[in-house]
Amino acid sequence: MLITNESGLKGSSTMVRGAAFGLFTFASICAAGPARADGDGGATMPGTLAVHAQSTFTEMGALPFPSPYRGTDSLPSGAGRETFDATVFIGARPWNGAEVWIDPELDQGFAPGNTEGVAAFVSGEGFKIGRANPYVRIHRWMLRQSVDLGGALQTVDPGQNELGGTQTSDRIVFTIGRLSVTDVFDANRYAHDPRNDFLNWAVIDTGTFDYAADAWGFTYGASAELYDGHWTIRAGVFDLSISPNDVRLDPAFGQFQLIGEVEQRYAMGKRAGKLAITVFLTRGRMAKFTDAIAEAEASGTVPEVADVRDYRSRTGVSANLEQAITDDVGFFARAGMANGSIEPFEYTDIDKTATVGVSITGTRWRRADDTVGIAGVIDGVSKVHQRYLALGGLGILVGDGKLPHPGPEEILETYYDLAIVKHLALTFDGQIVGNPAYNRDRGPAPVLGVRLHAQF
Repeated sequence: MLITNESGLKGSSTMVRGAAFGLFTFASICAAGPARADGDGGATMPGTLAVHAQSTFTEMGALPFPSPYRGTDSLPSGAGRETFDATVFIGARPWNGAEVWIDPELDQGFAPGNTEGVAAFVSGEGFKIGRANPYVRIHRWMLRQSVDLGGALQTVDPGQNELGGTQTSDRIVFTIGRLSVTDVFDANRYAHDPRNDFLNWAVIDTGTFDYAADAWGFTYGASAELYDGHWTIRAGVFDLSISPNDVRLDPAFGQFQLIGEVEQRYAMGKRAGKLAITVFLTRGRMAKFTDAIAEAEASGTVPEVADVRDYRSRTGVSANLEQAITDDVGFFARAGMANGSIEPFEYTDIDKTATVGVSITGTRWRRADDTVGIAGVIDGVSKVHQRYLALGGLGILVGDGKLPHPGPEEILETYYDLAIVKHLALTFDGQIVGNPAYNRDRGPAPVLGVRLHAQF
């Protein structure tokens, strides 16, 4: 369920003012250029300082679609919304192998339907927080420490949250602070960044990966990564929200999540590929759907998970594949499943998912900096989760009030990212959402989007 302190119908003029302010801020930063403390541009020495920035404006909406009824959390037909954000990435190297980053960000706007109505939600630029007035938060502040262990020397390009320099192929990397879990886990070079590639939540991340986060997608925690040859092993512990899908994190870390990931890099012929397996264990106050249904039937009310929560565990596992097919074409796939008898805690209402897609650069039509992508998603929920929704229960993002004809969500997304000039791109995105919120009575819903993104 969306958390908002502003009406989703307000703020179009405020949006324009906030966008102008954010663009002005971004232009000022770009005019100053990236700051570096070392005159020769090397990022391996202590004392290095770097500043990067990005700004993204997204307009998205669902065209009119068949909708015989609507519930509290249904996707609205024929409604368009905007989101805007501008981020400054400030990094420094206090000692050898260390990086400290702080990322203040200005945010504003609402995603389509106030980020409700589709479990595999259509805009990764849409938070679960919608506000008409611009506001600033520090989403990330973190320390990353790398320890070289030997092997081939690798060059790391500088960028957002990356000072660049050199590293050895075998190394240990520790990260601690406030960050997004997906900064470390479930990465995919073709589908992982809603500011530069796909937008759908179940494409940019595995839909069942119910990773710890507040309503903006960030949390406190720590991770460790061991790189050894073609293998990487990752582990982390992260703080959960004080209650599922809350704006506040648990102040005592009494509710937490453990995550592990094993990744193998390989070559198919001369083409690089990677396969990662990710598992999570969530320990927190969550409800069993059977308990919510039983209490509702006994009282003659609509089931509500908040009434029957108790301290328990929820687990999930996923696989994440990326494979270069040619120099211009990459293939990716994700699949996952999670315990469908217990409510999801943070991300979205998906118990099983599968995604496949391709990403193609525009070299063949002499547009090497352009990218076109296409992906298909199918996701679903367990039988008991389905029954909970059918009785009128609400999830994190979905709830039509009833579900007489359930079915899996089936989504097709395609985008074209057009490089206008260096550091500025315009993206056209289209999605077809079949059975939104697992409801065969509504849809299919066509969703169109335009994204303008600048970064340096």
